[in-house]
Amino acid sequence: MKYKIKTYLLTLPLSLTLSLSLTSCSDFLDKEKGNELTENQTFNDWENLKAYHLDGYNYLRYGALKVYDGSDWAGQASWMDAATDLAMCSYSSGGVRRSFNVGNYYSPYGATELVNTWEHYYRAIRKMNTTIARIESVPKPTAENSLASYENDKKNYTAEAKFLRGYFYWELFLRYGPVPYIKDRLEPEAGAEALSQEYNTRPSVQEFIAEVMADLDETTVEANLLDNMTVDDRAGRITKGMACGLRARIMLYLASPRYAGENEFTQKFGKSGVTWQQAADAQKKFIDTYGAGKFYALESNYSDAILKTVYTGNQEVIFWRNDGAREWGDIYLDVPTAEGGRGGNCPTQNLVDMYDMQNGTSPFTSYDATGAPAYGGNYLNVSGIINSESGYNDASPITGRDPRFNATVLYNGEEWGTKTLEIFDGGADNAVGDANATKTGYYMRKYIPQQIFNTSSHNGSASRNWIFMRYAEILLNYCEALNEVSYDQNKMVIASYLDQIRRRAGITGYVSTRLNKDLNSQAALRNFIHKERTVELAMEDHRSWDVRRWGVAEEALARPIIGMTVTKDNVYTRKQAQTRVFYTRMYNYPIPQTEVWKTEIENNPGW
Repeated sequence: MKYKIKTYLLTLPLSLTLSLSLTSCSDFLDKEKGNELTENQTFNDWENLKAYHLDGYNYLRYGALKVYDGSDWAGQASWMDAATDLAMCSYSSGGVRRSFNVGNYYSPYGATELVNTWEHYYRAIRKMNTTIARIESVPKPTAENSLASYENDKKNYTAEAKFLRGYFYWELFLRYGPVPYIKDRLEPEAGAEALSQEYNTRPSVQEFIAEVMADLDETTVEANLLDNMTVDDRAGRITKGMACGLRARIMLYLASPRYAGENEFTQKFGKSGVTWQQAADAQKKFIDTYGAGKFYALESNYSDAILKTVYTGNQEVIFWRNDGAREWGDIYLDVPTAEGGRGGNCPTQNLVDMYDMQNGTSPFTSYDATGAPAYGGNYLNVSGIINSESGYNDASPITGRDPRFNATVLYNGEEWGTKTLEIFDGGADNAVGDANATKTGYYMRKYIPQQIFNTSSHNGSASRNWIFMRYAEILLNYCEALNEVSYDQNKMVIASYLDQIRRRAGITGYVSTRLNKDLNSQAALRNFIHKERTVELAMEDHRSWDVRRWGVAEEALARPIIGMTVTKDNVYTRKQAQTRVFYTRMYNYPIPQTEVWKTEIENNPGW
């Protein structure tokens, strides 16, 4: 959408305690810069209030290039997926390499994700609280066209502000656990000490989630949101489907072992009390109300689900951050080095191993609970766990794989941009001594529109919207919840949904034919669903949260990172590309130490 809005720097002496100051950081909404308005000017004019509220969308964050030292973006940026087993940042200065990957959650190189997230979302929340508190007192518009839609707009903006507040709190919850749920518009005149004393008590999981769900309520919030508009001038605004989809995602998470089982987290904050049946019902409600072609459906082509914009008819994307056209400067950090890029977010062999064969068989005999092959402790020699019926050859691991692999990963010999990729040792994209070249034998394709560099001058451009939720996730959510409810009763339904996802990607075989073979138990199907979720949603900022909610982060995020040495004639040999660490306390981030000092809020276990 192309909203023209002003920059709102309210002239208030706001304290940074509990992150009360306002900010504006827009590349999502067009802005008329250089205008500063007082609070009275903002909330005494309907158009100003509208612009102030819409500026809140700027707080939706990308999953790409999230971790960096703010003093040097180009030198430090890396994806959150490079903090998981799916990817490795190729350059040594990448933020995750000096924070997440080595277990240093206090490192300044990871501050934008580990520390600044706290302030970022509490700033956003205050903005939402201000809209909710002030909207009723703003004078009605005088323009006839604005007055005609005034009552509906007022309901829309209030509902949007509540949705966004709930979403921002959910993002805080994923990282820090239950945090103070501030719904008032805090006044700095009360003083930092008074504010910190009032808002330093941590709620239980159930108390916190009750507040989130109230902000997503289907009768008071969802009902007042827009219908599922995608291609008109309101595209990108919060819709009824987004609220239903977010509730469904939250229910799945809360039914998962991390939040519903016995562990140090639930001992501290209590169990969610959400069952797998409730989680399944939430997904089915979305499917019945908004899915199956009513508003959302799977795109017929997997690559289109990621790169095709809602403006050109993408029917799969539910919730996304609107973005303008991207150019070379926006993607070069993740482009192969011979093309002029810096390598960036390089897929690992750990991820590649999770892809099935195109014929629908598994290259390995079984998967573990992280979704990875059950290596048996030997990551470098997999000969003993290869499924001989699949046709997989570890010396040529790119041959005959699930087409989602080709849509996600760049490999040696592929035509890309204006060149043929030379990722073999000593090749142009893996030159001796090139510190930025891939360490895994692969580069990333997903989310990188090729038309941006379809000429040697790299003067192309293309849209690249960041996707928070798409319909395939809802189907995978449903499969996961149904299997946990009952494998025997639901296995055929699960297989049918998984086949929808896999066959649209180009896999020819059927999951249903494997139910009497390698997927013949609840545990086997659970692990397979975890694998399917990982490859379908790879590089979309899911893996870090999935392995945590499954309770397997220590297994997934501390395992060796495996790469491939590639010869010029395309023979692959496994190698260990990186070691990682992950300790139990890292399931949650530490609350920023400055907040602990200021408010005396209790930090997370182990920090």
